[in-house]
Amino acid sequence: MDIKKLKYDSYIRMIKNSVGTKMFRNLYIEIDNKKIDATQNGNLSCAFFVSNILLIFGLTSNGHATVKSTIKDMEEFGWKKISKDKIKPGDVIVWEKKKVGNSFNLHIGFYIGNKKTISNNYRKRRPTIHKLDEKKRKIDSIYTYEKIS
Repeated sequence: MDIKKLKYDSYIRMIKNSVGTKMFRNLYIEIDNKKIDATQNGNLSCAFFVSNILLIFGLTSNGHATVKSTIKDMEEFGWKKISKDKIKPGDVIVWEKKKVGNSFNLHIGFYIGNKKTISNNYRKRRPTIHKLDEKKRKIDSIYTYEKIS
């Protein structure tokens, strides 16, 4: 019997199955002996969501609380920027900075095909599906990893 793990298929299914989950809602850190929720109960969970899905599949080296640290890890791991016309399911999208609360933040999510994406919705505080161009933000960059198989 020849059994082969289908990493790419499992990766795409996990991304799609993440819709509605609360599991990426909280990331606690300690600063000066004070415990805080770095993701603000799901308000700022997009990087935590994306980086941990990538980590589960060995596509990055760590989970992260920020988009910038997620991008840095992805680039060091071998993820490459591509143009929008080359996008495929599983690619990572970074949207431009937007004011959220008192700060300006990038946003990050996954492309799942058919001009749809999954990213953390800060109002619902969990991953949701939306149209690729539906966000009130422009796409800043798109990353792909050639070695997913």
